[in-house]
Amino acid sequence: MNGLMPAARSGAAAVGLLCAGLLAACGVVAQASQAGAVSHAGSATSGAPQLHVSGNRLVNAHGRGVVLHGVDRSGGEFACVQGWGIWDGPMNQASVTAMKEWRVNAVRVPLNEACWNGESYVKPQFRGANYRRAVGAYVRLLNRNGMVAILDLHWTDGAYSGRSAGCSSAQAVCQKPMPDAAQSVPFWRSVARTFRADDAVIFDLFNEPYPERAAGREAAGWGCWLRGGGTACAGIGYRVAGMQSLVSAIRSTGAHNVIMLGGLGYANDLTGWLRHKPRDPDHNLAASWHSYNFNACHAAACWNRQVAPVMARVPLIAGEIGEKDCSDRYIAPLMRWLDARSASYLAWAWNADFPCSTGPGLITSYAGTPTAYGAGYRSHLRGGV
Repeated sequence: MNGLMPAARSGAAAVGLLCAGLLAACGVVAQASQAGAVSHAGSATSGAPQLHVSGNRLVNAHGRGVVLHGVDRSGGEFACVQGWGIWDGPMNQASVTAMKEWRVNAVRVPLNEACWNGESYVKPQFRGANYRRAVGAYVRLLNRNGMVAILDLHWTDGAYSGRSAGCSSAQAVCQKPMPDAAQSVPFWRSVARTFRADDAVIFDLFNEPYPERAAGREAAGWGCWLRGGGTACAGIGYRVAGMQSLVSAIRSTGAHNVIMLGGLGYANDLTGWLRHKPRDPDHNLAASWHSYNFNACHAAACWNRQVAPVMARVPLIAGEIGEKDCSDRYIAPLMRWLDARSASYLAWAWNADFPCSTGPGLITSYAGTPTAYGAGYRSHLRGGV
């Protein structure tokens, strides 16, 4: 979602406007392919499904369709760079058990490249090997509980002060329009090497791109999105890593994991996604879509026109859905629309210090006590959809 975390944690709340990534503690519902029979993958006693792409579906190692229903677990993108921790709240078995009680089977985890890569401006205790170990431990915990982990590059380096800038700093302290080549390429190579033996981990290349705002033209934005570089990315002062270079960096490590790619407009605009789809020797790409009640494409007519054609060709994972009115009036029809097309989705965010009116936050405690907005999401997941 598009917004900023505060420069420093204020009281109990590290509330953001959702511009950056989301972390997803998502639910994975395994579906029989064409017959419509549904079973739940990822029980307390089973491991998470090993995923790959088949046509426009995610499937497990047995070729059975898998649909992810989950949550975003924010914190790993901002706590470390703000200097007070690695996570925002508990990342233990009790907190995962609470997610499972909602029938969540996938979690999206936003990350910070400076913390993972060990850049010097991050406090030593929150960077490098310490940060990487914490992420690895959380992924293993999720997988043991039958949950797919989605690792999202949320905040990157790169000085940008143009249209819709989140901050003017060159450090990874806010959302940028595109990932920077200097740090995001080594970030993804390292992440891919770390998790290449685990196909229950999905790589979400970049939270919410918006290069078209820097360039002032959508066509230029899509060119920057795919190719990156310097001259291809008008209005962005740092060298950009395009989606093709990041896909290639991941595949160069031998990792075959599913890769998610969000479109323009903070991942809400998929109109050029199919035309600019990167080359992938593994054919393991999925479209990432973010949908909030304040986005440009927020009505069923737009979903049918812009999103459905993409879903017909590749798997779609709505990596963030939500609304900032403490209700489920927006997400309820959205989930029904996605359910009818066997698409995956995750709600922002499983953070007890995100108010539902600004976060939006799903819970008021890590025991899983829902906000009014969260109650609507939990009810839908528990309804056996």
